[in-house]
Amino acid sequence: MIWLSLLGWLLSLVSLLVALRYLRRKRLIDDMPTSKTQGVFIGQCELKGTAESEKPFIGFLSGKQCVLYTWTIHEHWSRTTMCMTSNGPKARRESGWKEVSHGGESAPFYLKDDTGIIRIVPKGAKLHTVVLLEKKCNRRDSLYYDKGPKRAVANSTHRRRFREVAIPLHATIYVTGRSRERADIVAPEVAYDKKASLFVIATRTEKQITRSYARWFWFWMVLGLLIAGGAGFCYNSVKFPPSTSVYAFAAGGYLLVFCLGWLWATYNSLVGLRNRVHQGWSQIEVQLKRRNDLIPRLVECVAGYKSHETGLQVALAELRSQAQAVPDMTHAVGAVLVALSERYPMLKAEESFLKLQQELSATEQRIALARSYFNEVTAFYNIRLEIIPDRLVAAIAGLKLQAQWQADGFERASVEVCLSD
Repeated sequence: MIWLSLLGWLLSLVSLLVALRYLRRKRLIDDMPTSKTQGVFIGQCELKGTAESEKPFIGFLSGKQCVLYTWTIHEHWSRTTMCMTSNGPKARRESGWKEVSHGGESAPFYLKDDTGIIRIVPKGAKLHTVVLLEKKCNRRDSLYYDKGPKRAVANSTHRRRFREVAIPLHATIYVTGRSRERADIVAPEVAYDKKASLFVIATRTEKQITRSYARWFWFWMVLGLLIAGGAGFCYNSVKFPPSTSVYAFAAGGYLLVFCLGWLWATYNSLVGLRNRVHQGWSQIEVQLKRRNDLIPRLVECVAGYKSHETGLQVALAELRSQAQAVPDMTHAVGAVLVALSERYPMLKAEESFLKLQQELSATEQRIALARSYFNEVTAFYNIRLEIIPDRLVAAIAGLKLQAQWQADGFERASVEVCLSD
C-alpha cells in the first residue's frame, strides 16, 4: 500500500502537469491578437480566413474538394471462442472492428483574408477537421466494394464503417503557429517549428478551442486531486490508528503544488506577452525604416525613367514631323524609327507610376498593420497586468504597463514624392 500511495502521488503530479499545459495553451491563444496576412511578421502569430488552394484535392470517399483529408475503413468481425472456467469449458462471444484500409492527401495551401493570402504548411500541426463522410453499410451498398478492399477479414460479418475527415476548400479556418521566411520567394509562411509553443489548424473558432482547453484543464486538475486523495487513503490504510488529517495533508499538498505551478505558468505567460509587445514595437521601426529606404529609391528610378521616355518621345515626334514635311524621306525615317524601337524597349511611364503608387499604398498599409498589431497586443498585456489574479504576479515580478502607440508628436516624417518637371 505504501508503494501504491507513492504511485498515486506520482500520477497526481503528472495530471497536474498536463492540466498546466492546457492552461498555458489557453492563455497563449487568449493573449494573442489576430493578424492580417499582410501584417504577419516572423514569430508566433494568429490568423483567421478561408482555406484556399491552387490544386485542391478530391476526397477519396466523399468526392468533395478540400485542401487536405484523411480516410479510414474498418470492417466488423465476430467469433466464438472457448475458455476454461471453474465449471468447465464455456463459449465466449468476441467481436470488434479492424482497420482494413486508410489513406489521405496533404500539401501546403493558402489562408486568405481581406488583405491577401499566406501559405500554410500543415505538416506537424494539430488538426481540427470536419467530418465529410461517416457511414456504416453492408455488401448490398455500392460503397462497400467501390471504395473498400475486395477481400474480407477473418470472421467478417460483412459490415464496414467508412469515415473521412478534411478541411474543405473555402472553409473558414483558424491558424496559430510560428511564421518564417519562405525559401522560394520573399514572403512569410506558417509552418511547424519545434520551438513554437503551439501550431494549430482548425475549422473551429477561437472560442471553441479555448473552451476545449479550459475543459481539459479542469478535468486533469480534478483528476489529479482525486488521485492525490486516493494516495492519501492508501497511506492511511496502513497507519494505525487512521487519521483524517492525512486526507487534508494530501489535498493541501496537491493544491500547494498547483498554486506554485499556476504562478510559474502565469509568470511565463506574462513575460511572453511582454516580449510580443517589444516585438510589435520593433516591427513598427522596421517598417518605417523600410519606407525611408525604399520609397526615395523608387522615386529616383521612376523619375529617371520618366526623363528618358520624355526625350525618346520628343525624338520620335521630330522624326514624324520630318516625314510628313518631306514625303520622299518616309522610308528613311521609317527605318530610323525601327532602329530606335529596337534600341529602346517598349516602355510606358504610366505603368511605372502605377507600380510606384501600389508600392506606396502597400508600404503605408504594412505600417498601419504593424501599428495596429502593437496596440492590440499592448492592450492584451495591460489588461493582464490589471486583472486579478494576474495583477498579483505582475506586482511581484515588477512588470509595468506599456504605453500604446501615439501618433501625435511621435510620427515619423513621411517621404515626399515629387515627380514634377
